Amino acid sequence: MFGATFADPWRFEANPEVYLLVAFLIAAYVYSIRVIGPRAVEAGQPVVTRTNVWCFGGAMILLVTASTWPIHHIAEDYLYSAHMLQHMMLSYFMPPLVLLATPSWLMRLLVGTGRTWRVVTFMTKPVVAAVVFNVAVMVTHIPPVVNASVQSAPLHYALHLFLVLTAVLMWMPVVGPFHELRISDAAKPIYLFLQSVIPTVPAGWLTFAEGVVYKHYNQPVRVWGISPTDDQQLAGAIMKIGGSIFLWALVVFYFFRRFATNWKEENSYRRQPLTFDQVKSEFDRSPAPTEKV
Repeated sequence: MFGATFADPWRFEANPEVYLLVAFLIAAYVYSIRVIGPRAVEAGQPVVTRTNVWCFGGAMILLVTASTWPIHHIAEDYLYSAHMLQHMMLSYFMPPLVLLATPSWLMRLLVGTGRTWRVVTFMTKPVVAAVVFNVAVMVTHIPPVVNASVQSAPLHYALHLFLVLTAVLMWMPVVGPFHELRISDAAKPIYLFLQSVIPTVPAGWLTFAEGVVYKHYNQPVRVWGISPTDDQQLAGAIMKIGGSIFLWALVVFYFFRRFATNWKEENSYRRQPLTFDQVKSEFDRSPAPTEKV
């Protein structure tokens, strides 16, 4: 029974719906790159890259890890910190891998050029995507919503789908397959840094709240002896520190990718040799010297 509290937190529970979903996604991906891809790309162009395939594999591993035993069952009935770890994997780690796994030709076939394209273009504007994603983060941490979702399978999966889709929108300007919708490398550090600011609110609230915020997790069967209060504080730490470390690492990466290359070139002792044509061109542009009387 969904949302039931078991005496043994480590008892294995199968998730056939997740297994079927992952099998479908793998089959669809293989079919797309084996059958559709060769007809969709120009001759001589690769259908997928090794990076695409590795990122897809990583995304599927994260999906299975976050949505099946043991993390899923402990997250739903025993530890809210495990629930937070689950959300981190589904909203911060998996979506960029999904986008990096998707070749641009495949995404263009899925989106098309009509109304869906216009909606995607609007929803992936940096401000819109950031606002929608952070609203989703806030909503999924409201106590009545959390307590209700762990008791209702449809609501639970709907919230997870909502979180993943809004996360995909948030990551689209950073690593999306549509290069025309990406922001510049100079803007990416600022954009990602701002994504680490909003979660500070629910993270701080969880860390410093008096009493147990989520009543569903205030039950006698404990995992590793973690009390409900400590579990709640650990969840806040995972949300703030875990998410921030990941985002700040990307901030540093994009900052140095944008500015370090120019700095290295400008401060290198190596100089390209001048050609005769370059020297002649400079002389032609310079005014002829005049003699002083």
